[in-house]
Parts: sequence; structure tokens; C-alpha cells
Amino acid sequence: MKKQVAPALFFATAISLAALTSPAGAASIPGSFIETPYFAERVTAGTLPPVRQRIPAAPALANFSAKGMEQGRHGGDLRILMGKSKDTKRMVVYGYARLVGYSRDFNLAPDILESFDVKEGRIFTFHLRKGHKWSDGHPFTAEDFRYFWEDFATDKEVSKGGPPVVMLVDGKPPAFEVVNETTVRYSWDKPNPYFLPALAGASPLYIYRPAHYMKRFHKKYAKPTELDKLIKAHRQRNWVALQYNVGRQYKNNNPDLPTLQPWVLRTRPPSKRFVFERNAYFHRVDPNGRQLPYIDRWIMGIAATKLIPAKVGTGDSDLQAHALAFNNATFLKESEKRNDYTLRLWRTARGSQIALFPNLNTTDEVWRPLVRNPNFRRALSLAVDREDINDSVYFGLAIEGNNTVLPASPLYDEKYTTKWATFDLDRANELLDGMGLTERDSDDIRLLPNGAPMELIVESANEETDQADVLQLIGESWREIGIKLHTRVLQRETFRNRIFSGATVMSVWSGLENGVPSLHSSPHELAPTSQMQYHWPKWGQHFETGGKAGVPIDLTEAKELSALNAAWMAASKPEQREKIWREMLDIFCDQVFSIGTVSGILQPVVVSNKLRNVPEEGIYNWDPGSHFGIYRPDTFWFANAGGK
Repeated sequence: MKKQVAPALFFATAISLAALTSPAGAASIPGSFIETPYFAERVTAGTLPPVRQRIPAAPALANFSAKGMEQGRHGGDLRILMGKSKDTKRMVVYGYARLVGYSRDFNLAPDILESFDVKEGRIFTFHLRKGHKWSDGHPFTAEDFRYFWEDFATDKEVSKGGPPVVMLVDGKPPAFEVVNETTVRYSWDKPNPYFLPALAGASPLYIYRPAHYMKRFHKKYAKPTELDKLIKAHRQRNWVALQYNVGRQYKNNNPDLPTLQPWVLRTRPPSKRFVFERNAYFHRVDPNGRQLPYIDRWIMGIAATKLIPAKVGTGDSDLQAHALAFNNATFLKESEKRNDYTLRLWRTARGSQIALFPNLNTTDEVWRPLVRNPNFRRALSLAVDREDINDSVYFGLAIEGNNTVLPASPLYDEKYTTKWATFDLDRANELLDGMGLTERDSDDIRLLPNGAPMELIVESANEETDQADVLQLIGESWREIGIKLHTRVLQRETFRNRIFSGATVMSVWSGLENGVPSLHSSPHELAPTSQMQYHWPKWGQHFETGGKAGVPIDLTEAKELSALNAAWMAASKPEQREKIWREMLDIFCDQVFSIGTVSGILQPVVVSNKLRNVPEEGIYNWDPGSHFGIYRPDTFWFANAGGK
């Protein structure tokens, strides 16, 4: 493996301790406000209040201090392309309005909240902005939090599994308190370090609901006859299913559901074209008194994922990263001048761009003992030629190694990157021979204990365009150790369900979402904590549901990771948390619970030359980051919009 050069990832993901007591109020709120031209006629007609009556008494003041940022003007439609109707949720990711959110330097700060206070890491007091309103103009108050907690999360008929797992500490929920109309409090007996990051996530924890809208679908508040009509109209089996159907804030598929995001869905799915209109009651403003967002509408076109790069190259999108891969960069660069856009390359921050996940919970009786043997996983990792993958697919610009933390992380140690990840076919063959897998067929393929050829099926949802190329290269080198790789491509839902059930032996997906953690970042990705972890989905589900589903961990090293994750949650000193992190990284890499390939690849980002405030250099990451979200697209603006 050739020597790696750390990419220029100039950020850290620590939750600043200073941010845990946030300042109240905004010091430089403008004295007057500029009416949005898009709403001028409605304001004049009296169908919409003037801007000062639409924003909170203390709106959130947008920050324009980053390099290249400038205050803009209102107007314009931004075109973007997505692969399916369900991608309306991307506007929640990109819009990135959160109770607390990450700043560009990945510290947490209040956003929808005016301020918050945290005591002893376990008592969280949230202060709302007076006068803040939902997109339909109804007040956003503590009642929306009460409704979620009492009538949704702890209503046993609605949430049979109880509150979200991130709101449980040692299996216990917090004490919830409405202090006053704009203040709520959550108190646990022990610290809950997951709470604030969950609120700031790309797919955030929603602890509020638009109570005034949702009550009409709840049997506690609605008249039975009216509720029955709504159940039938929405084609749901009962009122509980109706609650979920109409209230999915993250899925963003109900135009009638009030929102706090900068743009509001105006097109009812399914459709090939979705319109998102600016939120007249959005809570952020710029220093000159313009209510954000600057851009009036986002127009989301739906196209086959494979066609999106070509459509972007012909100028059909004003801002695009979704469905673009590094191997599209040359084509996109050639079309820059012709279609008046600029191609930018942002670094990604996953632990591995593409990783293989042996399913330790597989029900396949032949493969199960093998994938649960660390020497088998080590052999597979040693037989991955990462240098070949890097040179052939990523032009040698990626970082080769395990699915682990990247050089930009303060927790980085080269041993995490290289452990069992240097290309060594001799050592891989020795490990497999040592397991007794010495018999081979006439094609030199090893034989399984039952005498069948060792043909390993890697299941894929084909989400990454470079995935097939990487798997082909892995298959070529695995052939040298007597293992034949086959790929099975499935629809995402089928793909996941097969993994969850144990039908899948091995899958391919992206690696650790946060490849640049600090000691203050949660290490939960290294331990069984979620069904969405494809190497141990049933253990993750067991944790996620408090033991109500899934199966208990029955592997020593995975139990150690789970115990260490719990110890990190309870740790009160920085040195304790760092020690725990390093122990977990050691175990995770030594056991090769996932097989990494390369990381830190470049993500193409196409930006219209008329669009302003999109960073020249950025980090393209899901969580933390929300792709464009941390760069606040509500501050993006068109130089030719012609508005105020």
C-alpha cells in the first residue's frame, strides 16, 4: 500500500462544550425589514400579514462571515434533479432547519430554538422564539412539544415501542415539562449525549408535531364521525395509521402538513415535477432585514438515476451533487462553458466510500460460522487490492484502508487504517488454510464445509455508480485466494429486508457516516446500536427496541463494543471518552467487522454560474453535514433574480 496523504478536511465534529449553554436572543437584529417581492401582492391584498408580523420577535440572524459569502436578494427558481418521488425528503435535508444545528465548523448552535441550556449533561431546557409560526401561520409553541410527547411518543396505542430509543437512558425516558408557552424541559437521571446531535441530524429526531393540524387525526381530539371519514379518505386501516400517514415531517410527502423548513412542498406525490415554495413564516433573516430564504422556489425534477449526470451536463440543474459520481467529473467539466455552470469537487467524510458488510446475523447455516470467524473476515480484507481500486477508479486521489476514522480526525492513528488492510494474498491464503478450507474444485475455487464451491454473493442496492467497478476489482483479487464473488442487485427495500431477516450473507454499502469524529462525537457507529447496521442488524435492532425485537449479542467482541459504547455515554471526563474511543477503534479494526476500501474521495458538485454563496470548497457528508444543509441553502441566491 502506498503512503497516504491526508486530504484537506479542515474541520472537526466535536460538539463544542461552549455550545451547551447557548446565548439567548440575537444582538444585531435589523430595525426594519424588507418585504419579499414574492409575497407583495398577497400582503397588499390582505391575505398575508406583512413580514414583521410573520417572523419571530427575535428571528435567527444568518451568518455571512464565511469566505465568499455575501448578502443577496430575493427571487428565482432553483432546479434540481432527483431519482424518485420519495426524494421530496431531500428538501428537509438540504433546508436544514433544526431545533439546534451544526455550523460550518461542526459546532452545535440554536436555530429554530432561540436558546437552550444543558445542566450536568442530563437536563435540557429549550427556549422557543416568541412569535414563531408554522408555515400556515399558526403559532409554534410548547403545545407542539407536549402533543408529541403525550399524544404520540408515550401514547401506547400510537407508539407501541414507546419513545425513540435516543430519548431513553438505561431504558428510561426523560421527565417532560412545559415550563411556559415558549419553554420546555427534558430531564434524565443520567447524561444523554445523543440527544442534541439527534436533533441536528440529517434525518432529525422530531420531538414536536404541529398539534393544531395533527389533533384532527387523533381520537382524543377528533369527533368519531369526522375521524372515520378521514380514515376512509386517506385509505388507512385505522386512526393510528392515519397519524403516521399524514404526519411524516422528514418524509415531506404531505403538502397539507405545516412545516418549519425554508421551503414548503406544494405538489402532491406522485409526480415527475415537485414545486417547493418559500415559507412565508420562516424564522431566519439577513442583516439587511430580508427574510430568508432568498430563493423563491425549488423545482425538483424526477429522472432515472442513471440519466441524471447526462441531464446535469446539458444544463438541466442549477445545483447538483445527488447521483453524480467522481467518474462523471471529466464529462461534467467538458460541458461547463457550454451550459454556464462550474464543476466543484468537495471532499467526502465517510469512513469508507464503499464497504463490505459480512452479516454476522445471517441465517445461512453454511456461511454463518465462516463470517463469524474473524480470520475469515481478515483474509477477505487482506485480499482486497486497495491500491488498484484507488488507481483504477479514483485516479489515485483517495485514501486506502479500513472503514475507520480519517486522517483529519483527532482520533486518527495509522494502525486503524492499515490493520488487516494491506494487500497480502499469501497471508490471506494462510488464514483460510488455517481454518481448514483447503479443498478446491477443478476451477481452483475453495470448497465450503458442505462440499459446495465457495461462491460468495454480495448483495447491493446499486446506490453508488462506482460500486460495480470496485466489486469487479475485489472479485478479481478474491479469485486469487479461491473465492468467487457474485453480485446480486436488489431494490433498496428488498435489499434491506433481506439483510434484516438474515437472508443476506454479505452486502455492500458506504462505511462509517462520520469519518472525522472527535472524542466528544458519539462512537455508536462502532457498536451494535441500529438495525441499519448491515453487519449485525438483529443485534442493532435488539438495542434499538430495548430488547423487544431482534436478538441479544452473542459474540464476545461485539459485547465489548456495546459495553464500551455505554461507558462512553456515562463518562464525564474527556480523557475517559478518548480512551473508550480508541479501545473501540482497536476492536472494530482488529475484528474487521466491516471491510473498507478507500475513503476521502471527491464528490462532484455542479453549481450554476448565476448561483451565489455555494462554497468553492466544502464537505459533502450525510451526518453530520446534511450534504448542502450546513452551508444553509436559504442563503444561496441568484445574481440575475432581479428581486429586492
